Amino acid sequence: MEDKVYIIGAGVSGLIAAYELEQYGYHPIVIEKSSEVGGRVKTLQENGFVLDVGFQVLLSAYPLAQKYLDMEKLNLRKLASGALIYSNGQAYRIGDPLRNWNILFPTLLSDIGSIYDKLKILQLNLSLKNKSLKDIFSSNEKTTYDYLVDFGFSTKIINRFFKPFFSGIFLEPDLNTSSRMFEFVYKMFGEGHATIPQLGIGEISKQLKGKLKHTEFVYNTEVTEMTNDFITLGSGEKKSHQGVIIASNTPSLINQEEVKWKSCMCIYFEVDQTNIPQETIALIADTEKFANNLYAYRDHSTNKTILSVTSLEIQNHTDQEIIDHVTREVKHYTGASTIKYIKHYRINKALPDRKNLKMTVTEKENRLSENIFIAGDSLLNGSLNAAMESGRNAAIQLINYKKKSLEISQ
Repeated sequence: MEDKVYIIGAGVSGLIAAYELEQYGYHPIVIEKSSEVGGRVKTLQENGFVLDVGFQVLLSAYPLAQKYLDMEKLNLRKLASGALIYSNGQAYRIGDPLRNWNILFPTLLSDIGSIYDKLKILQLNLSLKNKSLKDIFSSNEKTTYDYLVDFGFSTKIINRFFKPFFSGIFLEPDLNTSSRMFEFVYKMFGEGHATIPQLGIGEISKQLKGKLKHTEFVYNTEVTEMTNDFITLGSGEKKSHQGVIIASNTPSLINQEEVKWKSCMCIYFEVDQTNIPQETIALIADTEKFANNLYAYRDHSTNKTILSVTSLEIQNHTDQEIIDHVTREVKHYTGASTIKYIKHYRINKALPDRKNLKMTVTEKENRLSENIFIAGDSLLNGSLNAAMESGRNAAIQLINYKKKSLEISQ
């Protein structure tokens, strides 16, 4: 098609939008400010190691991940069900005995909650298994903390399991995140696996880019202004267009209130040993700590043991202060005697922080003007599935607009 359709941003939303446009015969042009695709879903080579920019997992039950990704080709590592929890000088293993019977007795014997709490977890599993995503995202919202209290969980299990586990997912320590997000993520964990591509989370973005056959990419280029007819680049050059999807977090382009963001720091260490079981997330439930969740894995290129540590306590501390605190905690909790710092990433825009979470958006919500649409997980909820849905939705809206315009002109 001769129509020039632009996508601003080569993150997951932008890549999905490009894919959908290609299915209808369009040859979109993607303008990306950085030097590569991926946005927040990115893996970098650092000091010979393959490191994700922030600890991220792909939940295999995400409906749109199943639609758009070739899971087999991603060579996914499946994380173990449950977690290792450090609390009051002890380490406890907790998991879903319905999925892994080997975890039944460690879970029952663990001191993270009462038998009643553990039965409540099974009740929660069954409750959400029978609840549709549509029902989840139309349910009344409350904080995740209030949801857990109302469900009947004790303060003990909330503090020792739910807070450290879901703080690592929501990137906030108090479980103020919407109960809709909690139910959605919990259901996805229950119906599939938490996975990580062998070569890093950035393989998702690379695979999506590889599916595009008629899309042009323009890197290291910023869009500074936009009208219904032209986009203006940072160089001052103007480009005419017949439709645009803004799939980047650029408030100045959409003239809307800036999205609030959750932040974190991800620190990587090379360690000689660790007491964390293979493919298991470890959580520190103690108070007054900097490390929240830890994940140990074998780096495929060097065959060395790498420890990824996520810290949420970053607002009032320098990077070096956080690294020093976390290094001491790694030594204290994990049994590692040799700890070598590799790299850290302070991620100021890790997850969108919004209320009124949604499964999808209407045309009114993501249409900026006659032929300009917006995409991104910040419109819905902070997840890979939402990023894909918003990209898909924006592309379909633009395609429908083009169809109507063509009908009118004829």
